[in-house]
Amino acid sequence: MLDALMLSRIQFAANISFHILFPTITIAMCWFLVFFKVRHDMTGNPVWMRAYRFWVKVFALSFAIGVVSGITMSFQFGTNWPGFMETVGNIAGPLLGYEVLTAFFLEATFLGIMLFGIKRVPNKVHTLATILVAIGTSLSAFWILALDSWMQTPTGFEMRDGVAYPTDWFAIVFNPSFPYRLTHMLLASGLTASFFIAGISAYRILKGDVKKAPRLTLKVSLIVAAILAPTQALVGDFHGLNTLEHQPAKIAAIEGIWETEKGAPLLLFALPDEETKTNKFAIGIPKLASLILTHELDGELKGLNEFENEHPPVAPVFWSFRVMVGLGLLMLALSWFGSYHMVRKGKMPNWMLKVLVGTTFSGWVATLAGWYVTEIGRQPWLVTGVLRTEDAVTSLPASNVAFSLALYLIVYGFLLVAYIHTVFLMARKAVKEEEFETNEPKPDGNLTNVNQPQDNVEGSAKA
Repeated sequence: MLDALMLSRIQFAANISFHILFPTITIAMCWFLVFFKVRHDMTGNPVWMRAYRFWVKVFALSFAIGVVSGITMSFQFGTNWPGFMETVGNIAGPLLGYEVLTAFFLEATFLGIMLFGIKRVPNKVHTLATILVAIGTSLSAFWILALDSWMQTPTGFEMRDGVAYPTDWFAIVFNPSFPYRLTHMLLASGLTASFFIAGISAYRILKGDVKKAPRLTLKVSLIVAAILAPTQALVGDFHGLNTLEHQPAKIAAIEGIWETEKGAPLLLFALPDEETKTNKFAIGIPKLASLILTHELDGELKGLNEFENEHPPVAPVFWSFRVMVGLGLLMLALSWFGSYHMVRKGKMPNWMLKVLVGTTFSGWVATLAGWYVTEIGRQPWLVTGVLRTEDAVTSLPASNVAFSLALYLIVYGFLLVAYIHTVFLMARKAVKEEEFETNEPKPDGNLTNVNQPQDNVEGSAKA
C-alpha cells in the first residue's frame, strides 16, 4: 500500500508530465509561426501564409490545453505540498507571480489578435501580435525555469525560523544552474516542435497532399532540427559540468557510479541494484564518463556511497538519461538525413516519411525523460539543502490522494488521446479542404489555374 508521500509524488509527476507536453510544443512553435508570417510579409508568397494558417490552429489547440493543465499545478501546492509554500513561499510565490504578470498577460492580450485578427487589423499589427505572443511563451519558460533551477541550486536567500526569505533577487533568478537549464529547455522545445511539424507534414504528404505548404514546412522543420540537435548536445555537456559541480549525487546516479573512482567508465547498459549497490550486466566504455565530465581520462567522480541516504533513486535517473540521449542521437541522424534529401533532392523517400510520422512525438518522450532526470535526481530534496520532500507533503489520508490521482489519470488520458486524434484529423482535413496555390496540382492531377505563372516556392524557402 503506497503512503501519502509516494502517492503525492506520483500525482505531481502525472500532472507535470501531462502539462509540460504542451508548453514544450508551443514555446518553439510560436517562433515557427513568426518565421512563416515574416517570410510571407517579405516575399508575398501565399504558401507561407497557408503554412501559418494551418499551424496557428494547432498552436491554439496546444496552448489551450497547456493553460488548463497548468492551473491544476498550482492547486497541488496547497493540497499535496503545503510545506512547500510555508517554507519557500516568499520566493516561489513572487516568481510564479512574475510569470503571470509578464508572460501570461502578454500572451493573453495578443493571442486574440493573433488567432482572429488576421483580416481585422493591419498586417503589421498582426505580425507584431504574433511576435509578442512568441516572446510571452519564452518569458513564461524563463520564470518557471528560474523557480525550478532555484529549487535545484538555491542562492540569494536566508533562513529565519525555518522560513526562506529573499536577500538578493538577482542571485535567486540567475542561480548557478539557471542559464544552462533555460537554454537546454528552449532547445528541447525547438526540437520537439521541429519533429512535431515534420511528422504532421510527412503525414499529410503520405495522405496524398500534393500542395507545396506541407513540403515547405517539412523542409524548414528538418533544417531547424539539424541545427538544434548538435547545439543541444553541446549545451548538455556544459549543463552536465554544472550539475557535477552543484549536484554530484545526481551525476553519480546518472552514471551509475557506486564507489568513488578515477577513470570511471561510461555505462551504455546496466541494471542498477540499490540493495547490493552494484550494477548487473554492465556494459561500458572505459574512462569515458570521467573524460566527458572532468575532461580528463583519469578524472575522479564521486560515487553514490558518498551520499548515504542523500542520493536519488538510481534506476529511474540512470535510464531516463539514456532514453533522453538515445532519442537526441536519433533526432540528430534523422534531421541531417532528412535535410539532405529535402535540400539536395527536393523530396523524401516514402519510408523516411513514415519514420518521421512515427517520431512525431519523439520530442515529448525525450523531454519527459530529461525532466525525470532533473526532478527525480533532486531527491530526497524538494529544495536542495533546504527542504526535504517528506517534510513538505500533505497530512491528508493516502486514500484522498489516491482518489484525486485516479481522477487526474483518467482525465489526462482522455485529453491526450483526444489531442492526438484531433491533430491528425486537422491534418487529414487540410489535405482535402485547404486551398491550393496558383498552378498547384490538385489530387486529381488538374491545375487550379494554368493561366497564371507558378511561384517559386523553393526559391522563397532558400531566401
